Amino acid sequence: MTSSEQTDSPICAIRFATKSDTGLIVQLIKELADYEKLSHEVVVDEMTLRETLFHQRQVAEVLIAEYQGLPVGFALFFHNYSTFLGKPGLYLEDLFVKPHLRGLGIGKHLLTYLAKIALERGCGRLEGSVLDWNKSAIDFYLNLGAQPMSDWTVFRLTGQALINLTKQ
Repeated sequence: MTSSEQTDSPICAIRFATKSDTGLIVQLIKELADYEKLSHEVVVDEMTLRETLFHQRQVAEVLIAEYQGLPVGFALFFHNYSTFLGKPGLYLEDLFVKPHLRGLGIGKHLLTYLAKIALERGCGRLEGSVLDWNKSAIDFYLNLGAQPMSDWTVFRLTGQALINLTKQ
């Protein structure tokens, strides 16, 4: 699927985001953060997002889901790499559908579209993370055949810890 392609289904339309969607993407990120009770961690603004998504060194991509002509969700993803498979993969950073429209199949349609992108790009896997308390998201992924990676623990360096590491 190229960035200019769009897919329509009886459920919703999926398209790649463009630079003009930057404000919408920031709004959806903030709605996701509200849902996840993490609003205090959101520092992204339109300028930063525009530079990372739509400039020469694009580090992530975004799909927009539209229902009845209105944007109602998004999937933000980027490439990673599996040394064991010797292939690229796609990492789903965020998948969000507005709460009042959940259960209609919009999230499944976004993920199905993303799976097609992964296969077309020769990726060996599609993965992401779910908050431990988000039972509906966990059930969603389990119902699609995803397997939890319970043997793995995510470690993160950010802010001052990241800066401190560079001084060692």
